[in-house]
Amino acid sequence: MFGTVCKETGCVRLWVAAVVSFGLMAHDAVFAQTDAPPMDVGTVTLTKQEVPRILSLPGRAIAYRQVSIRPRVSGVVEKILYDPTKEIAVGDPLFKLDDDSYAASVAEAEAQVATAQANATASKASYERSKSLEGTATSKAQVEKAQATMATDAATLKSAKASLDFARTQLSWTTVKSPIKGRADVASVSVGDLVVGSQSDAMTIVTTLDPIEVVMQESSTVMLKLRAEVEAGTLKITERLKAKLTLENGEAFASEGSFVAAGTTVTTTTGTSSLRFRFENPGNKILPGMFLRGDIQIGTVDAFLVPQRAAKRSNTGLLTAFIVDKDGTSKQVQFTEKGVYENNWVVETEFEPGDKVIVDGLVTMRPGVKVNPVPVTINADGLVQDDASKTKTEK
Repeated sequence: MFGTVCKETGCVRLWVAAVVSFGLMAHDAVFAQTDAPPMDVGTVTLTKQEVPRILSLPGRAIAYRQVSIRPRVSGVVEKILYDPTKEIAVGDPLFKLDDDSYAASVAEAEAQVATAQANATASKASYERSKSLEGTATSKAQVEKAQATMATDAATLKSAKASLDFARTQLSWTTVKSPIKGRADVASVSVGDLVVGSQSDAMTIVTTLDPIEVVMQESSTVMLKLRAEVEAGTLKITERLKAKLTLENGEAFASEGSFVAAGTTVTTTTGTSSLRFRFENPGNKILPGMFLRGDIQIGTVDAFLVPQRAAKRSNTGLLTAFIVDKDGTSKQVQFTEKGVYENNWVVETEFEPGDKVIVDGLVTMRPGVKVNPVPVTINADGLVQDDASKTKTEK
């Protein structure tokens, strides 16, 4: 029995020794962690500044001008006079129709004008003769009849001249011309086809590609919010709205667009309203129908620029970032962005001037870590120029 107690007493002593040893190790670990040097982190100091307010909107290119070419008279297509690969100017001929019947109509109208002219000349002479003999060899009734005949022949002459003008116009319409400059599609008719005046089918379509217009869509909800910001004085509207484009392949388009007009209605299906901009389009790089993304600078706001690389979005949808707290430790801050500008989030509140936002060393970052802020810069690509970890390695 004594041996059993001794054994049990020995077990208790071993257990107590293990607990004491583990406690000392834990104390040493905490002491080592507390005594660890601050971690070097790259930081950017925030200042409130005037920042462009930019709307990034989807858009679609539409033709500045586009005309469906249809014949104004009927006839057989004799010639196609244009090259689809080349630019055409205003008034350039596109098609030649058979004009024999229209040339004959002009000749007939010219003959009618000549006849009417002869009749008008004769009736005028007869009236003047009767007028001079009135009261002697000619009665007043004869003079009035001669005057009526002269007026009738004069009216007939005018009608004949009008018919001649119309016949000549119809003859000119047998050469189908372009009313605008641009590029014409491949003809939808061939030589020998019969076309009918004012037919529904177009012979070709002429499109002006330079300049080009882009229609962008924004929700009516955002429009109302912007109006409220303007009325509150937080958003200062620019005098002239300008826009820049990003092509479907991600390439930035060189030309800057000017504002044309805003839509006057809101679509019932998408709840959006349109904004139209016009861009110079050298080389016809943008074609009607292309989908694009437009960045519109609508004004300026007083805000902070928080580097996008410093923030991540939480499950609640809010953005979070770490700043250096007053006690030299990291502090996590949630904020709401108002937009994006050059790889930065535009933030109006949640920060104070002089706050230092941590932009690197974020993989293992957590709240309450002692940090040593190292000023860095962010380049145009959103990358850290002077990496704090690299600086530390070099040291």
